[in-house]
Amino acid sequence: MPDEAANPSPPITGKDQLVEFMESGCKPRADWRIGTEHEKFPYRLDDLRPLDYDGEVGIRAVLEGFTRFGWEPVYEGDNIIALEKPGAGAISLEPAGQLELSGAAVETIHATCDEVTGHLQQCKAIGGDMGIGFLGLGFYPKWPTEDMPWMPKGRYKIMREYMPKVGSMGLEMMKTSCTVQVNLDFDTEANMIKMFQVSLALQPIATALFANSPFKNGKPNGFLSYRSHVWTDTDPDRTGDLPFVFEDGFGFERYVDYILGVPMYFVYRDGQYIDASGQSFRDFMNGELPALPGEKPTMKDWVDHMSTAFPEVRLKTFLEMRGADGGPWAHLCALPALWVGLLYDSQSLDAAWDLIKDWTEAERAALRAEVPRTALATPFRNRTVRDVALEVLCIAHSGLQRRARLDSVGLDEAHFLRPLFQIAEAGITPAEELLRAYERRWQGSVDPVFREYAY
Repeated sequence: MPDEAANPSPPITGKDQLVEFMESGCKPRADWRIGTEHEKFPYRLDDLRPLDYDGEVGIRAVLEGFTRFGWEPVYEGDNIIALEKPGAGAISLEPAGQLELSGAAVETIHATCDEVTGHLQQCKAIGGDMGIGFLGLGFYPKWPTEDMPWMPKGRYKIMREYMPKVGSMGLEMMKTSCTVQVNLDFDTEANMIKMFQVSLALQPIATALFANSPFKNGKPNGFLSYRSHVWTDTDPDRTGDLPFVFEDGFGFERYVDYILGVPMYFVYRDGQYIDASGQSFRDFMNGELPALPGEKPTMKDWVDHMSTAFPEVRLKTFLEMRGADGGPWAHLCALPALWVGLLYDSQSLDAAWDLIKDWTEAERAALRAEVPRTALATPFRNRTVRDVALEVLCIAHSGLQRRARLDSVGLDEAHFLRPLFQIAEAGITPAEELLRAYERRWQGSVDPVFREYAY
């Protein structure tokens, strides 16, 4: 980790600086990019157990294995906790060793899929040498949360002590869930607002299409996206579907007010995480933070603090779509295709807005609550989420066709939506496919998922 003292920045003196920072994310459309992040579970092939940090077959050794592909280690103390490579993004660790690729900002879904493919090929090469596999599901299917390891990252120690104080499922979120998300740009505040409202309203539709976490502790858990359900009781101060985003007057300043109201986790100073859990960033700005009395925050502190809010769509200097379960190879390309098709084409954004503009707060909340259990079969008005999903996919498909970003053989980006059309047309989510396998060919065991669904 970089030493804060080595790159000092002036203290924040007022809220206007925070609003200006958010506004700095506005970019001309020509500069819009796509950033895709995805997580997966590493596991031992011999006993299907997760990997501890240390040991010959451990997470540290996995990270060291990536250095042969040009990745540079990032340390916290003596521990490698991430990897970086110029132009390629970063590889980082989630709390129980879930491996995350935070991809580079690229121009097309073709480039995204090339990046995903290259990364997973590297994972397979390292896994082949070490006797490990990598699994893309939304929730760890076999071992209890308490059996999952902890990675040696200072921020996770603070979070794991705080989480049980504010929700019943925070540790499950940290240790046994995996997601795929995409980060997208905007050009004006007005455009950001429209994108935020459309993507927040439609996040349950993505949750339904990507539902892929039906198992817990080796058995069906009663949900199709248990990962999504876990977020409903993780921490009410920093999660949810943010009804205020749909209110008149919403914009950068209103979002800043929301983040200022989110309790802090930590402050990072001189290579150490200082526990500030439950304390106020507003107090920090006034020099009254109990963890650091007399000190005021820098913009780096603000960036860190923004990353500790976990709504279904998160605003930074870009928008993060956070509602999908981790899944198979093709779905890691399909998620950015879905949101780029909806949000990066003006006609598609208008069509998506027309679809959701009269949805009520109660209807949006009902979708958020019910979709994790029933996914595409969830009733909505006089139809189902499956019907809405098909309409949304058609809007996205048209948007990708109009973008007309072609690959080397002349294909546009719309074909990346094919797996989602197959799911929606059949009305069978990945989770339901898994449950059918569990009931039939797997004869009541989840173990075969580690063979049949590994990357």
